[in-house]
Amino acid sequence: MYKLEDGIIKLENGVIKEGLIAVASGKGGVGKSTVTVNLAIALAEMGKSVGILDADVHGFSIPRIIGLKDSVKVKDKKLIIPPVVNNIKVISMGSFTSEKSPVVWRAPLLSGALQQFLQEVEWGELDYLLLDLPPGTGDMALDIMQKLPHAELLVITTPQTTAVNVAGRIGKVAEGLDIDIIGIIENMSYYQCSDCGNKEFIFGQGGGQKLAEELNTVLLGQLPLDINTRQGSDQGLPIVKEDPEAEISQRYREISGKIDSREHKFDPNKKPLALSDGLACH
Repeated sequence: MYKLEDGIIKLENGVIKEGLIAVASGKGGVGKSTVTVNLAIALAEMGKSVGILDADVHGFSIPRIIGLKDSVKVKDKKLIIPPVVNNIKVISMGSFTSEKSPVVWRAPLLSGALQQFLQEVEWGELDYLLLDLPPGTGDMALDIMQKLPHAELLVITTPQTTAVNVAGRIGKVAEGLDIDIIGIIENMSYYQCSDCGNKEFIFGQGGGQKLAEELNTVLLGQLPLDINTRQGSDQGLPIVKEDPEAEISQRYREISGKIDSREHKFDPNKKPLALSDGLACH
């Protein structure tokens, strides 16, 4: 799907210079796509060139959250020109089908879609490409991690025990596939009353830190349960863009700064892993 040359990832129609980040969660409903969009915008605000590949083919939600209205364009009957919104290049199955239309595809077709999104999209020169993975450890998530060994995993969870446990499973799969884990983001960490300022830990406490310790990585940040973020995501108005002074927007910028401050180096020794090679999970 790509090759590594001169320390950068070279795609068929673009390059990735600093990070190929797979955003994952063990289960749905933890805000993974919302986090992906707002982190992408925060990185773009830092002057980075950013793209989002919505790899959740069945349950795509990136177009709605980021406010994507433009359709893709095609050049020379083959090359896909991704629409740009909020300075982010975006490609999603939602660019090709209605939001309410089911995508009834089996694994081989899904794998083909991923390959097309990487090889036949004019990404140009990117600093970061964020992949919004489907939740869990199903065929699509495994296929992505196997074929993209230079991707780094960013795990999204809530503090709730059930969410932490299932997020841990995808972390262990990543370890077995020798995929580096950037860190953990704990979403919906608490709700803060807008009147009195009191914090309510609706989903419990400490789950993200516990998961980070189990996976030998870091807790990058904790994001509050915020009604404005939810409303903005439904309306295509990402909170980092619409309310840059909000506490949660500042948290997103802090997290994006931590991600960008790490060493940018793709390991030349990593190679794609076939299913027949097995998983070294413990």
